Parts: sequence; C-alpha cells; structure tokens
Amino acid sequence: MNGLTRRERLVTDRDKILEILDKAKVMHLGLVDGDEPYIVPMNYGYTFEDDKLTIWLHGALRGRKYDLIRKNPKVCFEMECDLVPFEGDVACRYGISYSSLMGRGIAHIIEDVSEKQKALSILMKTQTDKHFEFNEKLASVVGIIRIDVIDYTAKHRPMPEK
Repeated sequence: MNGLTRRERLVTDRDKILEILDKAKVMHLGLVDGDEPYIVPMNYGYTFEDDKLTIWLHGALRGRKYDLIRKNPKVCFEMECDLVPFEGDVACRYGISYSSLMGRGIAHIIEDVSEKQKALSILMKTQTDKHFEFNEKLASVVGIIRIDVIDYTAKHRPMPEK
C-alpha cells in the first residue's frame, strides 16, 4: 500500500479482490531488462489460499521473458477490469471508472510436469470458469511461470455522482 495517494479507492474486502482477479483476464507483467523495464500482457490463473496470492502464467518454452526472469526474478504486475469512461462538464472531470490490482512478487520458471499440469488447470479455471485436465505430454511442451506474490494493492474508482 506504499505510495497509495487515493486511500478512499483502496479495496481490502477479500470478495471484491477475488472479483477483480476473476474478471480481469489479462495481466501486465513487468520485468527488468538491465536498466530498462519490459512489460508483456498475459492471460493468467491464480490461487488465493491462506491469504497468499499466487499467479500462474503460461507461454512458449523459451523467449525474452524467461531469459529476463533467469537474470532477475523480481517482477511486478497489474490488471484491471470494469473500465467505464465518463464525461464531465470540464476536461478535468472526464475519467474512467475501474477496478484494478497491482503488486510485486518473485517469478519461478516451473520445470516439474505435474506442477505444470496443475498450473494449466488453474489458468483455465480463471479464464473460462471451467475445469480442464492436462496430460503430461501437453504440459511438457508449455512454459509455466509461477509468481509468488509479495504484496499487492487493489483499487476501485467508482463512477462520480451526478
């Protein structure tokens, strides 16, 4: 919650946080590339157990994000949902109502096929609200990243009252 300037927008209710995680569908993953940031949008899955948030990502078996994680596993992320633009009587009163969640964590590249199978099922449950099983062959040809979330902040900006 460090740096949050609009504390009235802070979301602490677990059900509302889970709603954001269920609705967002795309997460923007921030990585460190030397002295430059690198951001990539990704579909995700999550688990929220014992107040611990874990995020699961999938993709190719190799590429820039994997190279960067191997060099520096510290990551940040952001996701948003319920984006509704609104107008005002002057330019400064235009804006967007939204809900968002952002945070930071440590990324791990998963090699264990059974953990990959679990991750793919979690990801599909988050993305489709349906249960899927994955065999070892399919899981072995997919790259999986697990983010152990260190901290996060959820926010909601409501529509202004008229």
